[in-house]
Amino acid sequence: MSDEAIAVFQVEARENLELIEQGLLDLLDRPEDRDLVDAVFRGLHTLKGSGAMFGFDALAGFTHHCETAFDRVRKGEVAATTDLVSAVLAARDHMRRLMEDPSGDHGAAGDVLLADLERAVREADAAAPASAPGAATWRIRFDLPSNAFKNGTNPLALLAEIRELGEARIVVDTSRVPPLGQIEPTDHHLAWDVVLTTDQGRAAIEDVFIFVMDDMNLRIETLEDGEPIEAAVETPVSVETPAPAQAAAPVEGRTPVANDPAEAPGAKAKVAESVRVPADRLDELMDRVGELVIAQSRLSQISNSGTDTALRAVSEEIERLSGELRDTMMVLRMVPVATLFGRFRRLVHDLARETGKAIELSTDGETTEIDKTVIERLADPLVHLIRNAADHGLETAEDRAAAGKPATGRIRLSAHQSGGEVVITIRDDGRGIDRDRVRAKAEAQGLIEPSDVLSDHDLLQMIFHPGFSTAAAVTNLSGRGVGMDVVKRTIESLRGSIDIASRPGEGSEVSLRIPLTLAIIDGLLVRVGQGRYVIPLGAVEECLELSLDEDLRSRGRSFISLRNSLVPFLRLREMFDTGTPPELHQKVVVVSTGEERIGLVVDQIIGDHQTVIKSMSKLHAGLPTFSGATILGDGSVALILDVGHLVALGQQQEARMREAV
Repeated sequence: MSDEAIAVFQVEARENLELIEQGLLDLLDRPEDRDLVDAVFRGLHTLKGSGAMFGFDALAGFTHHCETAFDRVRKGEVAATTDLVSAVLAARDHMRRLMEDPSGDHGAAGDVLLADLERAVREADAAAPASAPGAATWRIRFDLPSNAFKNGTNPLALLAEIRELGEARIVVDTSRVPPLGQIEPTDHHLAWDVVLTTDQGRAAIEDVFIFVMDDMNLRIETLEDGEPIEAAVETPVSVETPAPAQAAAPVEGRTPVANDPAEAPGAKAKVAESVRVPADRLDELMDRVGELVIAQSRLSQISNSGTDTALRAVSEEIERLSGELRDTMMVLRMVPVATLFGRFRRLVHDLARETGKAIELSTDGETTEIDKTVIERLADPLVHLIRNAADHGLETAEDRAAAGKPATGRIRLSAHQSGGEVVITIRDDGRGIDRDRVRAKAEAQGLIEPSDVLSDHDLLQMIFHPGFSTAAAVTNLSGRGVGMDVVKRTIESLRGSIDIASRPGEGSEVSLRIPLTLAIIDGLLVRVGQGRYVIPLGAVEECLELSLDEDLRSRGRSFISLRNSLVPFLRLREMFDTGTPPELHQKVVVVSTGEERIGLVVDQIIGDHQTVIKSMSKLHAGLPTFSGATILGDGSVALILDVGHLVALGQQQEARMREAV
């Protein structure tokens, strides 16, 4: 077996395992949902078969036991109890280990999991309702998608399997067959009505369609006692070709089976197709697009400095095409946050079992999209935040009852887009953060003095200091603050910001503001002294002129009046120590992160700039004022300002000035 084939199997197996996990988690809420049971069974069956095909014998053998257990659930022999579903969830993790490390020694762990599974099946056996004995009559209506033949599906084989289950009367529905001149030989247009009398049960009927069920329309219903079979079976339809105007019309007395307008005669159904592309190839393509943007910037600079109109026309066309290519590339890299949020359902399930608390996770804004690289780097910070919320934010059932709260604690994950950023919020309805304990811990660690006056925002930000924890006892899960410094560093490395709010007795809310992408951004190019810098355009609110009189009046306090409110500003010339005297007509660029905003004083606003973000060298990586660099059209380097860090500096400056007053 080639390495490439094994790699393809592992990719598909991971996707299958994710679907199995999501199905199991849904079963915890809807244990009677037969569609979920069927979906999990199909996933296990597919994983077992493909594992054996690709030489993953240990995986196939282990999965067989889980498949057998769920087969009994499908047949109604055992109930889908919480313990049984949890046992299969734990077994699912072991399947992943067997898939990723097939040569490892996993035997002992597998034996323990199978013993837990066997025990859960025995207990579920007693909880299962008794199956009704004897034969039953079923009515089955099904049709297949138009591309069924292309996918290798044989309808005659399905009908033959149905006949093997018992006495069957089969009627074909030809109402969707188009006129002869419009028929595509490779397309499928038929549907069937079947009345089947069998003692095999519903699960046996569903087994016939197990591998095509997701792509077809299927309805299975029992015929009530005394209902005449003739009424259920439709009169066979003549195979004469219908006229074009009547091709889509239902036959009198017939209820068409899921008649899709897209597949009506004369309409050509569009089938969405997708291609699996390795992530590193997308990253490489993104790099090439970035280089193209830089080259296009150089071309624009050359064309604008000359008088050749033909060159300028070509430059403008290249600029348009590179912009469209950039936008297309950005869309290819964007993925919905649902791919991230879905991982935490399992985490919350495990946390609930470990802590003994009833926890409910809800999500909102799953369709919000963000760069795949950002998604990957957000996973660990969100795990820290959710574990803290579950372990130390939410109270026990007894404490919640005493506080007049529902026994089930709630954690809510939400996401929405705000300009060039995505805001992700983690909210719990727990006890909230104890300010007195936070302050006492900060004073004990020497972070603040007892006489220091802190705003509520600054006090809550203390929990992001390394090793800071207010937990009375550190558990094996988390301590309030343990790992929070890692969360803050990771978010800041993404050029994002983190904020926290809390109300005693009502819960806490942590908000993460993350840029949509880390590759190419729209920026505002400015000049300070002889240097040029880029400010992310998504953070810019407005630009103002700082007159000489206002500049002189603001000396010593660095505030500017903006629509009846005072906004602190930073003089970038002083921060960067350019060594040149200030210019007469300076500009103020007002930037913001969330609710906080400051002004940045610059010498000149050059204009907007498509910014290809390059990482800083190791020598400069520790400079907090800059989040990266970019190459301009003339080949020179411009540093990208870290707006979050500058806003924090401005707020600190404002606090010091107010204390001085």
